[in-house]
Amino acid sequence: MGSALHRLHRLHRLRRLHPLRRMHRLRRLADHGMTTAEYAIGTLAACGFAALLVTILRGSAVRALLLGVITKALALGG
Repeated sequence: MGSALHRLHRLHRLRRLHPLRRMHRLRRLADHGMTTAEYAIGTLAACGFAALLVTILRGSAVRALLLGVITKALALGG
């Protein structure tokens, strides 16, 4: 509720500005939602990349390769 009152107060202050300044401020205020959309797209891309990695790492060839690397590393250490 507080944010709604804040927006209403901001819009009331805009009415007192010169029309060109008002237009500039309204454009700037309209861009605030873009950051949310960009975060959403970035999050979806990260989830898609994670799903791709999980699919690749579940394959038997990759599992055998990783198991071989771990086995060699343990043999060298012991």
